[in-house]
Amino acid sequence: MLRSARVMSATAIAVLLTLTTFFAASSANAATVNYVALGDSYSAGVGAGNYLGDSGSCKRSANAYPYLWQSAHSPSSFSFVACSGARTGDVLNNQISALNSGTTLVSITIGGNDAGFASTMQTCVLSSESACLDAVSAGEDYAQNTLPGQLDQVYAAIHAKAPSAHVVVLGYPHLYKIGGSCIFGIGDTKRAAINEAADVLDGVIAKSAANAGFTFADVRGIFTEHEICGSQDTWLHSTTWPIDESYHPNASGQAYGYFPVLSQS
Repeated sequence: MLRSARVMSATAIAVLLTLTTFFAASSANAATVNYVALGDSYSAGVGAGNYLGDSGSCKRSANAYPYLWQSAHSPSSFSFVACSGARTGDVLNNQISALNSGTTLVSITIGGNDAGFASTMQTCVLSSESACLDAVSAGEDYAQNTLPGQLDQVYAAIHAKAPSAHVVVLGYPHLYKIGGSCIFGIGDTKRAAINEAADVLDGVIAKSAANAGFTFADVRGIFTEHEICGSQDTWLHSTTWPIDESYHPNASGQAYGYFPVLSQS
């Protein structure tokens, strides 16, 4: 029995030393990271609450995935410049200056506002089915024919300003579980069209990111069953107040959806 106890003790010590080395290495690696979070409302954390006092109308949240990442990893530097309503032009004009040659990690969601996400959702909620489908079709056409050039400009600018950075381009989730548990609200035809638009948008973003040599991080899988009408806790707001938080991830969507996807990318 004494010999067995000694063996177990030695094993426990070995495991402890291994874990200590691992966490020390992780801390050391994080200490060399200079992280810049760019993007739109999905990166700013609109809908997640707990907004930072200095963020104004950008509505940057302490519950947003970039802020959660920096809290967990304590990088050498952290610049959080994502902003509600941002389009590709806003990233180029107002956010790209946060990058420099020492930046080692960049995250971004962008493209949804360029493709008319907010106005499409307004049309689908307030107008007829045919008007909704027309708005979705127009958004898809924009995403496929105009957005690629805009994304290419943004990604080229990121690479030029931060040539050594690991760049993670995060996508957008499906908003709805089709045939789910919702009794009220828009019908499944509209819901399916909106999800299809997300697929088109994510496909365009993924291709442009790959062409730039960046990592595309797809969040659709992790949000499955957590969409509006899903069978599990909903990670997305439906129509809510303030109205600008509608159809955005809540704090759970940021913490359990976007944050782990960024961490694994």
